[in-house]
Amino acid sequence: MDSKTVENWVEGYTQAWNSNDPADIGALFSEDARYYTSPFVETPWRGRDAIIQHWLQGKDEPGSFRFRYEVLAAAGDTGVMRGWTLYLQPQREYANIWVIRFDDQGRCREFTEFFMQRP
Repeated sequence: MDSKTVENWVEGYTQAWNSNDPADIGALFSEDARYYTSPFVETPWRGRDAIIQHWLQGKDEPGSFRFRYEVLAAAGDTGVMRGWTLYLQPQREYANIWVIRFDDQGRCREFTEFFMQRP
């Protein structure tokens, strides 16, 4: 695991976020992946198909946000990213930390999102 692997994965996530294409979303995750939308969620989205389904139920429309990020760490099977998301209508801003655990194919097997809205 290195920073470039994390960066490539986040770029793929950003592409999927903008396309809402099930193939783009699915390519990011292992078959048995777990997706935690918050560190306090007791029941994550489980499995690639469930992740795609939940993602599309709460999708953001392409062009409705701006996103930038920096990779903070990569070690073992884990990457950490800090992001900034600006939604345009209505305007609101979030700070993000993503903890991404990878399988040996470079797909995410566990994703946990931490986010805070700017007051």
